[in-house]
This record gives sequence, structure tokens and C-alpha cells, in this order.
Amino acid sequence: MQAHRNGFDAFVGARWSALLHLARLLTAGDAHRAEDLLQEALVKLWFAWPKVADEYPEAYVRRILVRAAARSARRRWWGERPTEVLPDHATGHDTAELVSERARLEAALATLPPRQRAAVVLRYYQDLPEAQVAETMGCPVGTVRSLTSRGVARLRTVLTCSPVS
Repeated sequence: MQAHRNGFDAFVGARWSALLHLARLLTAGDAHRAEDLLQEALVKLWFAWPKVADEYPEAYVRRILVRAAARSARRRWWGERPTEVLPDHATGHDTAELVSERARLEAALATLPPRQRAAVVLRYYQDLPEAQVAETMGCPVGTVRSLTSRGVARLRTVLTCSPVS
């Protein structure tokens, strides 16, 4: 049991930041939903750890994240929604520009439907081959191609036509 825990803790410690960033992209920049999503995925990974630890735990947790993000996007929640956005405090001009560009891209990603967003993020941010994206999303490679093609076209339109805020 201790070896099980040590291996899991080491994996989470090494990959937490990257997995949280992926979750944030999948939830259209919502940091709180991303943390919840990642925690849910890591709980599921904990129980499957003995089976997946020696294979590809990151691929397994990515699949959990994509599926959980799609599930949560289908749920409607009509409760309160915070509207005030606090600006990032950058330390320099270049950093401010990068933060601004990242925020613009994340806002543009938020305009995509969840499956398109997942396909674009997995394919281009995670730099996964189409076959692995298809396996992660549980769909054919052709579907991944069409989702990424439509998603990238939509991003180009959104990012070139008007500034996203």
C-alpha cells in the first residue's frame, strides 16, 4: 500500500501543474471548475492506480479529464456567476502582453463547443497525435480531424475578427 501511495504521490507531484492547466483549458478558463475536475479525475486515478501505474497513467487521467469536462458541460447550472474579473499583475511589459494574449486565447477557446475545445486542446496544446486524441475522446480519427478543423477555423475567426475579452 505504501508503494502504491508513493508512486501515486510522485506522479501527482510531477504532473499536477500540467494537468491543472489542461483542466483549465478544458473548462474554458474556469479555475475553480478546473480544480474540481482535476480532483475528481485524481480520485478515479487513485482507485485505478495499481492497474495503470506501470502503463500510461497520464493518458488515463487525460481521458478522465476530457470525459468529465464533457459531462459537466452538458449539465446546466443556473446559480450565481461571478462577473468581476481581477486583472493579473504582471511584472514587466512582455509578461503583461503574454498574459493578455493567453487570456485572449482562453476566451476564444471558451467560445468553442466542449468536444471541439477538447480536440483542439489535446491535439495542439498537449501535442498528441490524432490517433491518441481519438482514443482519449473515444471517437474515430476522422471525427477528431473534423472537430479540430472546425475548432481551429472558429478560433481564427474569433481571434481575427474582434478582440475577445
